[in-house]
Amino acid sequence: MAKHYQAKRTRWDRENIKALRRHMGLTQQEMADRLGTRQQTISEWETGLYRPRGASSTLLSIVAEQARFEYKATAPDTKKA
Repeated sequence: MAKHYQAKRTRWDRENIKALRRHMGLTQQEMADRLGTRQQTISEWETGLYRPRGASSTLLSIVAEQARFEYKATAPDTKKA
């Protein structure tokens, strides 16, 4: 039976992304391969140039749960400018 994941409304920051990758013992390229993205994207997340959104953020949460990685992802901004 497939496990169902409820999408968490969390924002991954650069420190947690890098810590997850290191926890799993992966290079940026290996992490990118697991997530179905480019190595450059992982680098941009880890340097804080961009943050993962939507499906990428949810996928990071799923991967973290499967890897038994404990993290504190911040809640998204709910304020509207």
